[in-house]
Amino acid sequence: MKKDSRPPFPDGVLVVDKPEGPTSHDVVTLTRRVLGVSRIGHTGTLDPLATGVLPLVIGRATRLAQFLTASDKSYEATIAFGRTTDTYDAKGRAVSTSPLRPTRGELDAALHQFRGAFEQTPPAYSAKNIDGERSYELARKTERRGTLEPAARPKPVTVTARHLDVRSFDGETTQLSMQVTAGFYVRTLAHDLGEALGCGAVLIGLRRTRSGEFGLDAAVPLAEVLQSSREHLAEKVRPMTALLPDLPSVTLRGQANLERLKNGVEMGPADVVAPLGTVPPVVRLLGPQGHLVGLAKPGRAPGTLHGWVVLA
Repeated sequence: MKKDSRPPFPDGVLVVDKPEGPTSHDVVTLTRRVLGVSRIGHTGTLDPLATGVLPLVIGRATRLAQFLTASDKSYEATIAFGRTTDTYDAKGRAVSTSPLRPTRGELDAALHQFRGAFEQTPPAYSAKNIDGERSYELARKTERRGTLEPAARPKPVTVTARHLDVRSFDGETTQLSMQVTAGFYVRTLAHDLGEALGCGAVLIGLRRTRSGEFGLDAAVPLAEVLQSSREHLAEKVRPMTALLPDLPSVTLRGQANLERLKNGVEMGPADVVAPLGTVPPVVRLLGPQGHLVGLAKPGRAPGTLHGWVVLA
């Protein structure tokens, strides 16, 4: 195999504006081919129906995926009343229809129960694990047996809608804007809202406008990703040092401490510039040159730091 002579692609996050159609995995696969980089992942799945912000973690940034995925998400969702499907969106098989339609007052009243923290059961057609098997795999097995309702659904989880507002309503559809915690299924919100209104509802459009620190303003359309040079896309990457800016940071004192960190040695107050008084649950570690070299947790002794994720 011919060795790739191109310069290495920078580690960090490339924010893609995903179009309707491809899966999140498809976007990762296509971007790997364009960049010639194997270590690429995404932070938070978008269904094929959904569009918008899909942050891709590249190189060493893949080790931070779990932290980036845990951030809040913002969406604009379009919901149609009067029908239900097995997937809770417009792509699924029809399950029921109803001639009933809600009034604006009924919609506003029903939405109250979905604001703040509440229990939500993910859709059967989701990637949740049920007894060692993906929920959507179980649902497809049930579908092949000829029944409309899947036999098993994932367990309820506690989610939070920090904001949930009506942007428009015409009697047949409504557009909602929301900021929600990780793990929130907008498809389930559409289905449960339809049940609360007694008419059924499905999700017919979804656009993610923000995922944690990444918004549409920094997103590159997938078509541009596929047509651009590596050099152009490298300029669009959010560098490692700029990631997780809400976490407190400490800088290691000298190159020797960076090597000690790699060897699992805990860092004390004398090993860092401007040591923290009380060590918070997670700290960003910066190397002597100001680069992000890892994340740390409180060590065994008071005031010390234990390297949790070492990136250097």
